[in-house]
Amino acid sequence: MTTEWSIQEIARAAGTTSRTLRHYDAIGLLRPSRVGPGGRRHYDEHALLRLQRILLLRELGLGLAAVSDALDGQRDETAALRTHLRLLEQERERLGRQIESVRKTLTRLEGGEPLMPDEVLGGFDHTRHRDEVTERWGREAYERGDRWWRSLSREEREGFQRRQLDIARDFARAHRDGLAPDSDEVLEITRRHCEWVSVGWQGGRPTSEAFTGLGRMYTDDPRFAAHYDRHGEGTAAFVRDAMAAYAEREL
Repeated sequence: MTTEWSIQEIARAAGTTSRTLRHYDAIGLLRPSRVGPGGRRHYDEHALLRLQRILLLRELGLGLAAVSDALDGQRDETAALRTHLRLLEQERERLGRQIESVRKTLTRLEGGEPLMPDEVLGGFDHTRHRDEVTERWGREAYERGDRWWRSLSREEREGFQRRQLDIARDFARAHRDGLAPDSDEVLEITRRHCEWVSVGWQGGRPTSEAFTGLGRMYTDDPRFAAHYDRHGEGTAAFVRDAMAAYAEREL
């Protein structure tokens, strides 16, 4: 016998509302497994798993349209959940490092002890991405980027990050305005983005293949997708297409 739950039970367990679940149904994001007499919605285990994936992607900052695209693009629920689990574990480790950093800082402040930079800033270590970068682009690429990042002053690092945020906002604006990814205006934004990326390449331009692959990461990796889609749903896919168009024409 198939186990089912009412819409009220599912909403209560998820910490949401029946109205939200009915909206998910209306936009085709989460269909009930069965609609009984009087329009009463019921959800089975398959729907329960899909809702879990929706909530996980929403926690990563994705809008509903991006969530729908992500679910449609990955049919294997087990593989999808393993990806989510890995991302959640990485986030837990990151938060754990920051909690420990703040705890040590408080202990030193309350005890009148001198602060230690490695403890105060330990929770913000950019080297946590070492294995991922090495796997994608090789150890030399990671070490080159690491040396460059460590050579920057705090002001230079903040300026580098602000520049990227400005570019992301311009991509989002172009997307909202309905411009094509290969239009001249968007290609100019993408040129700035390529220059920004090139700084991390130690002044060398990425190859066409590398730049296109980086663009695919912006949609394939929920962390990157969340970063761009927070400026507007669909921005990550728009950036990916713009980078592919720029790579084909300019690199």
